[in-house]
Amino acid sequence: MRHIRRQNTDAAPFTDEHYPTFYGSDFSNTPFVWNGGINFTHGVASGDPLDTSVLIWTRAFPLGAGPDQSVPVCVQYKVFTSPALPGKPIDSAQAFTSWDVDFTVKFEVSNLKPDTQYFYVFSDCTNPKTISVVGKTRTLPSPDTPAALVNGGKPLTMAVFSCSQFQTGWFNAYGVAAHNTSAELFVHLGDYIYENVDGALPIGRDVMGRELATIHDYRQRYNQYRTDTSLLFAHQNAPWITVWVRIDDHEVADNAWKAGTTDSNDTAAGCSFSPSGACFTDRKLAAVRAYHEWLPVRQVTQFDQLRIWRNFQIGKLLDLTMLDTRQYDRDVTDVSFPAFQSYVYSSHFVTILTTRAVVGSLATVANRSLMGAAQEKWFAETLTQSQERGAVWRVVGQQIVFTQLLLGGAFGSGFPKQDDWDGYRANRQRVLDHLYSNKISNTIILSGDSHANWVSDLAHPNDTTTYNPLTGQGAIGVEFAGTAVTSPSAFGVGAPPAATDPISALFVAGNPDLQWSEGSFRGFFTLSIDSKEVNATYYAMSDISTPNLNAFVSAVFNVKSGKNQLSRPVAGGKVAAGVLKPTNLTST
Repeated sequence: MRHIRRQNTDAAPFTDEHYPTFYGSDFSNTPFVWNGGINFTHGVASGDPLDTSVLIWTRAFPLGAGPDQSVPVCVQYKVFTSPALPGKPIDSAQAFTSWDVDFTVKFEVSNLKPDTQYFYVFSDCTNPKTISVVGKTRTLPSPDTPAALVNGGKPLTMAVFSCSQFQTGWFNAYGVAAHNTSAELFVHLGDYIYENVDGALPIGRDVMGRELATIHDYRQRYNQYRTDTSLLFAHQNAPWITVWVRIDDHEVADNAWKAGTTDSNDTAAGCSFSPSGACFTDRKLAAVRAYHEWLPVRQVTQFDQLRIWRNFQIGKLLDLTMLDTRQYDRDVTDVSFPAFQSYVYSSHFVTILTTRAVVGSLATVANRSLMGAAQEKWFAETLTQSQERGAVWRVVGQQIVFTQLLLGGAFGSGFPKQDDWDGYRANRQRVLDHLYSNKISNTIILSGDSHANWVSDLAHPNDTTTYNPLTGQGAIGVEFAGTAVTSPSAFGVGAPPAATDPISALFVAGNPDLQWSEGSFRGFFTLSIDSKEVNATYYAMSDISTPNLNAFVSAVFNVKSGKNQLSRPVAGGKVAAGVLKPTNLTST
């Protein structure tokens, strides 16, 4: 029998309440529940932890032909305090999923203890012997927990990622972080998937389907990405906190802003760029829906499905503030059409040709915004409130490099890109002014998207009268920008250090705030945070052409509480990859 008649089944195990799917569905009156067996096809995941709750996720795909669209699948979860799952669970509940949400299901597990590790498992309500793998997650400490007591007095470690393109490499960075580091939170800064189909390297990892446009397209791509073993293991073993890059580049399409992307908008011509004829707004809404289906992320407000900016208070140790610097009310950016770029690299120079002068001319417009007025106001208030509540650190997760990146003294030529902060200079100035004028200390900005590593002191660009790049005096914070999990380097696809280091040297020499640049290796970095210091450890993958856990530490950086700068000598004066600013530095 493929269906169970609900009226012939004890009603007690089932909750006939409205199931809050992304757009809303109600299965309270359905006469059947699927009883043909399910497969937890994509493991388990958790995310957006708070002090007393966390989201847990799975996908319960029906076996065989499956039910029609009107028949739900019932999924149960159980939560324990030990991986052995002993005795009675501390919490358990059931909910429905269906075709309407691609058979994904998210629960918010509530009434948990702060700063505590938990283990969870899913099962088929109609056959409890069918279970998922066991997931591991945790709650955050309560906002008033003293900084020295957060995480039981041990440093809190988070792993930071961005830009994972399926066809260009295996997601080994996720596996290294999950297997070989002590990271307890995974932070993803965007480009979790890519909407395009090109860029494949000869590693046997071609993506299915076409350039993404419809809900089917986006679901298919998430489905395929989540077959990577390292990604599955990383989701299984730690809660994730994510933002998209550009619902946009590439969770929707490349270089999105509030009214379009590189190749589409809502005009007749713009719609024709999409392989399905879908217009920009249709693509965006499909992408947002799939993102919320497939990732354990909270919908911040039911009235604004596009809002993903939010704040996590992690005891008195830190505020983790996640921004949307790519989609939410962003003013027009580099649409790359018509555009031509040619990159020519040598050991001493980079020639970059571009025709994006119009958008580039807007970079200094005073009211131009990367975040939109509402988010920008919220961000400033959040920074101020964080300091006022006594949090030691302010860690800002966002998508794009904040520090100025001039190349040969010029803006807007490949690097920096017009859709980075260098294309919204007045907005960056307002952020820095707020930090300086309000004496907001211990701010650390995390960045992704650039497919290269950059570490900088935070200061007004080119202002060497108040900021000393040798000692770090005059800085107001630090930026740690990480490379891609797999996406190719903008310094040259597959380029070895011998080819990328000369380019890094040009960047380091031409930008006073920039202290380290590295453009060859794919990888990630971790932040280890306690009340006295933050240590950033950068990991480089030895090989992404096969699945493996081979990696090395390319650099380690330190920031002391109250100093607002990288400790000198930067990286201890020695890195295993990339280029440091000249190391005749004095300790501070």
